[in-house]
Amino acid sequence: MEQDRAFPVASLALAAIASVAMGIAGAPWWLAFAVFLVWAGSLWLAVAAPPRAVEPVSNGTFNRDDMGEFIEHAGTPLLVAENGRISIANKAARNLLGAHVLGQDIRVAFRHPEAVSLLERGQSGQAAVQGLVRRRDIWILNFQRLTDGLGVIELLNQTAEADISRAHTDFVANASHELRTPLSSIIGYVETLREDGGKAPPEMRRKFLDTVLSEAKRLQNLVNDLMSLSRVEAEKHDLPQEELPLRELVETAARDAAGPDRQDRVTLDCTGGIAIRGDARQIEQLVRNLVDNALKYGAAGETVTVTLRRLPEAEAELTVTDKGEGIAPEHLPHLTRRFYRTDPSRSRASGGTGLGLAIVKHIVERHRGRLDIQSKLGQGTSVIVRIPLVEGGEADTAPEGLS
Repeated sequence: MEQDRAFPVASLALAAIASVAMGIAGAPWWLAFAVFLVWAGSLWLAVAAPPRAVEPVSNGTFNRDDMGEFIEHAGTPLLVAENGRISIANKAARNLLGAHVLGQDIRVAFRHPEAVSLLERGQSGQAAVQGLVRRRDIWILNFQRLTDGLGVIELLNQTAEADISRAHTDFVANASHELRTPLSSIIGYVETLREDGGKAPPEMRRKFLDTVLSEAKRLQNLVNDLMSLSRVEAEKHDLPQEELPLRELVETAARDAAGPDRQDRVTLDCTGGIAIRGDARQIEQLVRNLVDNALKYGAAGETVTVTLRRLPEAEAELTVTDKGEGIAPEHLPHLTRRFYRTDPSRSRASGGTGLGLAIVKHIVERHRGRLDIQSKLGQGTSVIVRIPLVEGGEADTAPEGLS
């Protein structure tokens, strides 16, 4: 209830005394009277003005509707636990855990010993939760206590970070193994030759040196492919801007991959007038890798066909087909993984590093293209690359390729 406020008589008297004092001091009477009026008027306004409303101080009552509305559209899954049950879950949390989580006991909602222990203690902290939604996913559960029996739960997805860390660990382990094998062979043969002191027959020494040279080249190829893969991965987010006429580039790269000894096994069927925005060096590497793989793993003496054509969907389609043994269906999803081999002994014998298709995959991704591998046992394999065309790209006039 508003209380009556008394007019400040004492302040008004003080204003009058001050005005009289100014007159005695020699100030003009109108100035003294003006000071009195201003002073009296300000006192009247202060008294007449209505009192300012004061917001009531919160008594700590939890407003569920306001908090639910506040966190509803947050990108991070957020929940509110109230007396051991989930009372609020925002949209991200409902999408993750299901709408049925509302009203559930926290032990049923999370079913993880460390998370349940943290929430039951009711003290702020965090816990790592594995398999919250899928078997291998990893989440960090942050709990912030607000009042007794009330707290906010935040879920942070760490699955991608864990997968990257695992991939790096696997890559280092695989690379170390691949490097160690030829090095061990080289060291073993060199030590044998050194300890022999030149007493071994020339034929044996030549055989040992040939093996050392072969393993050294294998090691060189592996290091080159590792460096290529590193460069391609570093550039995969940079969209190429150079306009490339594909026909000449594809035919040149296919000849380079075949070399003088295998050119009779390569058939080119390339259409002109196809241009893309790309990195010439990487496109050449892509073609060389695909043609070299097809020649290595295709049937001996059989031809490898390289086809380039324009698709109605405004894409360039490059297809490299061999007539080899084919690849079993269970291997197809894994062929672009680093160091993956369907037949490790055959791959190593032919000089393969297990990185060729991994490099191809990253080059295709950088060019915003698509990679498809089709194979039938006993019939052969086709690797198909589709890359968007340049609108109105210029025709190229490359000479006819190998046939």
